[in-house]
Amino acid sequence: MANQPLAILLPPSEGKASGGGKTIWSPADGQFGAVLGAQRQQLVEALAAAHGGDEKLLGVGGKHLAAALQANSTLSAAPALPASSRYTGVVWDHLDLTSMSAADQRRAAHSVFVISGLLGVVAAGEATPEYRLKMGARLAGFGVLSTWWRSELSNALNDVLAKRVVIDLLPNEHRAAWTPTPGRYREGVRVGFIERDGKVAGHDAKAAKGMLARHILTTGGDAIAALRTWRHNRFDLDIAELA
Repeated sequence: MANQPLAILLPPSEGKASGGGKTIWSPADGQFGAVLGAQRQQLVEALAAAHGGDEKLLGVGGKHLAAALQANSTLSAAPALPASSRYTGVVWDHLDLTSMSAADQRRAAHSVFVISGLLGVVAAGEATPEYRLKMGARLAGFGVLSTWWRSELSNALNDVLAKRVVIDLLPNEHRAAWTPTPGRYREGVRVGFIERDGKVAGHDAKAAKGMLARHILTTGGDAIAALRTWRHNRFDLDIAELA
């Protein structure tokens, strides 16, 4: 079976690769830049005015806070990396795009979408700056970012997801920023991870989430069938239709 049009929704990581290439990031970059660029620019300006933020806003201290403040204060001239290279957390380490075949990497670049506090949404292959801003953060003048983003982000993302198979692997913090419209998708499911004793999985499921996304991308064909064939020695999947 040929690969279906696919969309896998993933969170960003708190850890991010620093630096970038010669390309300077712009809020108007990528397929979402035309519709979300103005909102991105508002956040860039707010963070610059706040000198990058503070420990309460960013949820980090010490040397990590210093690095976050520097990144957030210089977004208007930030070097870019693809999102797939910028994000370095557990999910992304186990997705491990760089070890995939060239064909699977190309598929991932256009099929993996990241819900981001700064960017709203960005595809895995698109330009991303170094930054720190959680989707659940409360920014002065904006309120909780998931609520602030929801309308514009949902409209933009749902336009791109139309007629695709959508697999939502988001944590609740990021799901709060997106209102699905299931009738527009070819098929859509929301996936959670459950311990064998029935408890909802916690932080330890991040590695499994990356492994699952990798399995779906590299199996190809029917994405929902690939989802249902995945097995893990610790976690089961809780699969529900998007509503």
